[in-house]
Amino acid sequence: MGNWVVNHWLAVLFLVAWLGLNVFLFVHIFLKYEKDDKYYYTREILGTALAVARASAFCLNFNSMLILIPVCRNLLSFLRGSFCSRTLRKTLDHNLTFHKLVAYMICIFTAIHIIAHLFNFERYSRSHHVTTITLASVLSSLHHDKEGGFWLNPIQSPDMTVLYVTFTTIAGLSGVIITIALILMVTSSMEFIRRHYFELFWYTHHLFIIYIICLWIHGMGGIVRGQTEKSMNESHPHKCAQSFEKWDDHDPDCKEPQFEGHPPESWKWTLAPVVLYIFERFLRFYRSQQKVVITKVVMHPSKVLELQMKKRGFSMEVGQYVFVNCPSISFLEWHPFTLTSAPEEDFFSIHIRAAGDWTENLIRAFEQQNSLIPRIEVDGPFGTASEDVFQYEVAVLVGAGIGVTPFASILKSIWFKLQHSDHKLKTQKIYFYWICRETGAFAWFKDLLTSLEQEMEESGKVGFLNYRLFLTGWNSNIAGHVALNFDKATDILTGLKQKTFFGRPMWGNEFSTIATTHPKSVVGVFLCGPLTLAKSLRKCCHQYSSLDPRKVQFYFNQENF
Repeated sequence: MGNWVVNHWLAVLFLVAWLGLNVFLFVHIFLKYEKDDKYYYTREILGTALAVARASAFCLNFNSMLILIPVCRNLLSFLRGSFCSRTLRKTLDHNLTFHKLVAYMICIFTAIHIIAHLFNFERYSRSHHVTTITLASVLSSLHHDKEGGFWLNPIQSPDMTVLYVTFTTIAGLSGVIITIALILMVTSSMEFIRRHYFELFWYTHHLFIIYIICLWIHGMGGIVRGQTEKSMNESHPHKCAQSFEKWDDHDPDCKEPQFEGHPPESWKWTLAPVVLYIFERFLRFYRSQQKVVITKVVMHPSKVLELQMKKRGFSMEVGQYVFVNCPSISFLEWHPFTLTSAPEEDFFSIHIRAAGDWTENLIRAFEQQNSLIPRIEVDGPFGTASEDVFQYEVAVLVGAGIGVTPFASILKSIWFKLQHSDHKLKTQKIYFYWICRETGAFAWFKDLLTSLEQEMEESGKVGFLNYRLFLTGWNSNIAGHVALNFDKATDILTGLKQKTFFGRPMWGNEFSTIATTHPKSVVGVFLCGPLTLAKSLRKCCHQYSSLDPRKVQFYFNQENF
């Protein structure tokens, strides 16, 4: 726990501040509506549910203000590449995690807001059905038959139902639409949906436009009302509430109270982030319209497509990613892919594995040799955690399957740096682990690893890169074939000098060895892979980091798109 706090103190501080602001805002607004004399008469009908509804509404506005900022990728990339320290960059890399946390908070306060208003509407309705004359019943009947809109109870008669008010008022109908949009966005964002039905996630997530618009107009109905300032001066509730039966007698000291709704406030909270996000989308649209020239198409084993491209003004760093669109497949869908080329190359490349309808259709389109090459649009590049790999003395790179792509960019860049004897290279040692289910996947970057082996031998840096390949899926034929050729100088599966391991790495042993070999180094651990693997690596980083800052420290970094 101590190591975790040391490595993530800024993220923890930010999270505590965000939670604290939510608590402060809720309590502050709750007490305002619970104590303010302006809402004395409103509380007479609604009770504490009034303050709960308003407090949750303000917290909803606060979190709706924050929800778009973590997905402004250009802003985050700019911050990462400017003045940010390593600690701040690591915090920025958790942008999608914070986006999800804010979304969960919006769901919680939406539920509280809805439940509170269910109580409010029930009490509004019940105040019309009391058999005796009470202050609540008198307040509910005020001003409905007069012009000016000074009424308090939106349910104007005993015959009007809660359902009718819900679907015939601006506040009620917009609230229903907001709730439906939120449910669709949240349920379609589940891990299973995003991985297997990405198109569904993509389209439903754009319901946030409807969510924001309805949020802006939600307060126009003025369902929750307070006494007007003029009426407060003429008939203060502390003086006139007890004499409500005499209001009809036109007593000049205690006139009938008049009420007004709140003007919409949500737009004040969310306007700036919405403008920022619109600018972000315009910038991304402009960049995506720049011409992309496909210079080379390669079909690799295991249904992996490699595209090498050029684009005017395109500049990248290692480990970054781009969004790709193919208009002939879908005009609206954009999918993220890590760049597999190095900044030193005169082109940029991506590797695409068939993992859904869109990727399968794209690969099929490029496999059709008699047809024209499909037009590709590219937006980016955007920064990720892997950009920081050369900021560490020792780097541990872990890729699972196609998750090797960001490290291909890093390894290629290392090859160029070794060729040109880059003395600015801070990194002294790299450990590379690649875990695959099938042997064909190793063919994707076999040539790159072969070139690296040769270059390190020629430059006298054989120990600079320590890489290990792990095969998790094999049968008896593969195992027998490997056993028969075990004594050969090169691996029978890959043709590399480094032999392939069967099974999964024993991460405890690996981290223990690295910690012993580099007892005073700062080690950056980078992963592009599944959550289960992330949990194991994160646990090892905390376990094998020393509380003494002068000794070995492991910093965990994970790719987030």
